[in-house]
Amino acid sequence: MSTTNKGDLDTLLSVKRAEAAGKFTEEKKKVYADGITSVATSGVLENALNIDSKAPDFTLKNALGKSVSLYDELKNGPVVLTWYRGGWCPYCNITLHYLQEKLPEFQKAGATLIAITPELPDNSLSTSEKNNLEFTVLSDVGNKVGKEYGVVFTLTKEVAAIYEAGFGLSEVNGDDSNELPLAATYVIDTDATVTYAFLDADYRERAEVTEILAALAKLK
Repeated sequence: MSTTNKGDLDTLLSVKRAEAAGKFTEEKKKVYADGITSVATSGVLENALNIDSKAPDFTLKNALGKSVSLYDELKNGPVVLTWYRGGWCPYCNITLHYLQEKLPEFQKAGATLIAITPELPDNSLSTSEKNNLEFTVLSDVGNKVGKEYGVVFTLTKEVAAIYEAGFGLSEVNGDDSNELPLAATYVIDTDATVTYAFLDADYRERAEVTEILAALAKLK
């Protein structure tokens, strides 16, 4: 994934999408497609925190057990808050790696980048190590913060069964709720106002860094 500077994030993700399309059976493709449709019709996109909303404060622990508070971070400048499903998700890993490469641009814009995952802290640490991440990764066990932001949905039984058999979702997240967050991204200004929101039912789609940076530029 060291070729990220040759194209934008969607170009990288499209390679993974094509790879999956060539590898999955028609039955598996339909299960995943139905899963995306289920998210789209669940109401989560309409109910999720959106532009001009006030972002709720939260305090979560990072992989090393240190508590991080959103409002404390906002004292230093705007925050880019992004959710990822887990280290088991290849689209998430591509995105995290890309965000790491673009971290200097976020820092130049005066922003702090924070990623949130429902993975247990031990598992989120392996994700951090694997991607050599220099930004904060917080563990939102039980999706408590995700629910406050309205970005949590329940997997279909069919998708949940694939995830459980494939990598043990319930063990990774420490519960059997079969709930996951959208791959949502927010830009939050220092007064806690959301000025940019990326919300999509399709986990294979992610916020483009150019859009995030443009939203940050408008804050100055």
